[in-house]
Amino acid sequence: MSHADDPEGTRRDFLFYATGGAGVVVAGAAVWPLVNQMNPSADVQALSSIRVDVGDLEPGSQLTVKYLGKPVFIRRRTEEEIALARDVELSELPDQIARNPNLEDTALATDENRSLAQPGNDNAEEWLVMIGVCTHLGCVPLGEAGDFGGWFCPCHGSHYDTAGRIRRGPAPENMHLPIASFADETTIVLG
Repeated sequence: MSHADDPEGTRRDFLFYATGGAGVVVAGAAVWPLVNQMNPSADVQALSSIRVDVGDLEPGSQLTVKYLGKPVFIRRRTEEEIALARDVELSELPDQIARNPNLEDTALATDENRSLAQPGNDNAEEWLVMIGVCTHLGCVPLGEAGDFGGWFCPCHGSHYDTAGRIRRGPAPENMHLPIASFADETTIVLG
């Protein structure tokens, strides 16, 4: 008698596949909560994009907002701060990458590649939006401090210039920039 004619073999095969299928469903049901817990919580998802009104920010002043659990520095730079940043040769920078997710990963750390353009503004390079975290050990640098007029991290002595680029100290990278854009003339959208 052939295997196809054997009703016991057919029933055995069915039980084998049904048990295997049930095992896969049970394993998936057991693993799903473990995988799902790695998703961002509802409060983090709600803050994945925020709008910041910068209409009252005067040149030379800075606003700090919390975005995704980190401080973000929004600075409206003066003409002098912009000139200081533009006078720096790229060869003088320890990190020559812009660290700007709004551009290609290989974009150079020129002041133009680190500033945020404002629509309808002839002086668009005055805006600098950075994640306010030192790239050495995650401290929060002090503004308008240090040897280059930008930011200074007193914890280990990292000095950043007026474009947030590392100039001296143990920090390996320029301060990172968040995804940012102007929604209108006075509103910056982070995320």
